[in-house]
Amino acid sequence: MKLVIINYGAGNIKSIQFAFNRLGIDAILSNDPEEILSADKIIFPGVGEASSAMKKLQETGLDTLIPNLKQPILGICLGMQLLCNSTEEGNTKGLGVFNTNVKRFSNEVKVPQMGWNVIKNLKSDLFSGIKENEYMYLVHSYYAEHCKQTIATTDYGINYASALQHNNFFGVQFHPEKSSLAGEKILDNFLKL
Repeated sequence: MKLVIINYGAGNIKSIQFAFNRLGIDAILSNDPEEILSADKIIFPGVGEASSAMKKLQETGLDTLIPNLKQPILGICLGMQLLCNSTEEGNTKGLGVFNTNVKRFSNEVKVPQMGWNVIKNLKSDLFSGIKENEYMYLVHSYYAEHCKQTIATTDYGINYASALQHNNFFGVQFHPEKSSLAGEKILDNFLKL
């Protein structure tokens, strides 16, 4: 299986690469459109600030390539948020795959949310073998609002979409690569989709 992690300078991609190594997959780090198009599965990671990450995608043409990909693609953290219509972070227009918007948590909660929290209302083969209220590791100041594409939810001051799915596109707000055995199981499920 050819797995490509999109390397556009916005993400701690080594930890994702190591997680797939543990599953017996040597993931390729690339921002080359040909390499990405020829992949069986794709990871779209992201750590950092939305507007600068989007600018990096635009500079390489990945902003037009990514929404048209036909193979299974998993957006992680900022990667998931960039697949939404827009984000309040830097008033950034997203890639429009997920029909929802990303908002900032209110100051009534500690921002960023950093640490372990549960996912529930699981609705996808991505969560095969994952039980309701499983703990996942999160680090984020912005959240995706609920929409018809929500496949998991989390509570943090507000109930929000912690995972999304539209056709071949999947997105998770949490970091499966840092979420122990349950996170590893989600990555393995993605490989089997």
